[in-house]
Amino acid sequence: MHNNSIRSLLNIPEYKIKEIISKTETEIHIQIEPYKRNKGVCSGCGKKHETPHSIREMTAEGLGLGQRRVFLYIPKRRYKCPEDGIIHTETIEWIDLGARVTKAFAKSINRLTAITTNQEAGWYLGLNDERVYRIDKAALERYAKKFLEPTPVSTNISVDEVAWKKHHRYLTNVIDIDKKVLTWNAKGRRAEVLNKYYDSLGKENCRNLASVALDGAKTYISSTKTNAINALIVLDKFHAIQRVNKAADWVRKDELRNARKNEDEELVELTNCKQRFILLKRRKKLSDRQSTMLNRLCEINQPIYKAMLLKESFLQIYECENIEKAEEHIYEWLEQALSCGLKSFIELAWSVFEKMEYILNWFKKKISSAISEGFNNKIKRLKRMAYGYKDIHYFKLKIHQHCGYLNPRRFQLN
Repeated sequence: MHNNSIRSLLNIPEYKIKEIISKTETEIHIQIEPYKRNKGVCSGCGKKHETPHSIREMTAEGLGLGQRRVFLYIPKRRYKCPEDGIIHTETIEWIDLGARVTKAFAKSINRLTAITTNQEAGWYLGLNDERVYRIDKAALERYAKKFLEPTPVSTNISVDEVAWKKHHRYLTNVIDIDKKVLTWNAKGRRAEVLNKYYDSLGKENCRNLASVALDGAKTYISSTKTNAINALIVLDKFHAIQRVNKAADWVRKDELRNARKNEDEELVELTNCKQRFILLKRRKKLSDRQSTMLNRLCEINQPIYKAMLLKESFLQIYECENIEKAEEHIYEWLEQALSCGLKSFIELAWSVFEKMEYILNWFKKKISSAISEGFNNKIKRLKRMAYGYKDIHYFKLKIHQHCGYLNPRRFQLN
């Protein structure tokens, strides 16, 4: 292949191939040099200088040719900068200062790690895991400065947390509901954490936020009320239903313990963990077999019968025609829940009473943080693929790579 063709494939502007040092079935080693007309750019002042102070050769890996890895031997000029008197290495457009890979190769690694693990990407490229990690992290940090600083502005957002480590270690994620993209994340789930997001937006952009979908966490609510003063706070429908399902499941667990204690085999069979999804589903979505089992369960157990009635009644709130009817229905449900005698539903009723304003806001703006749950599943899959992350900063960047503006499948990254 002609040298100019190879130079074009390697994407090394202003440089030419001096000679191919060696070539095997797996590697090519190439000596390159700058064109004589190409003056070096000082990394200190950013200006071009004439005479170099010295020249040092470095080796960097570039884009592969066929099945061969390519190693470039680059003479890097060093200049004594007239502005500060310090000797600086020249800046080369297609390679980062101090890097041992070209930008094109780093981008290729970054794109590969967006669809597979670092270990598998390393095996495919012939690199060890640690090197893939360093290259990918550097590329993501470069993209983050370009696309995530300042924080992208949104109009309607969803805020949710996801566990990144055992023992209640959480990340707070902010999703742009309209663009369906993650815009910001940080370690922790306190009000101070979400305050950092609002601070990064600035007061004007905070005032322009129209709505915020939350899971009902008091920390998120207090932070949002303080910073996004014009935003409509909506208790997400998905999380509200999730809470009532959890209350029903607590009743099932209590009755299962009592059934085992009383050796009631039929009730144990109907309330064991394999059958819990029958209680969590809507009645209209149950199969004939599941409906029969649920009817039998309600016949022989009064607490579960009450729990099912309360659950179905709560879900009917979201079927109301308007906010007035929904409010009326909530008060009726609260009376039923507070007098039912079931601890989990009594606790839920007080929580619903406290957050009734935010539940009713759903009828003013029907936004949902269901997309946050979808992203949470992606994040959990990402964590499982890597068998966990020790570097929380890198993990946050990887989340942006899979769910946010650093996703090469959705956005053009240069």
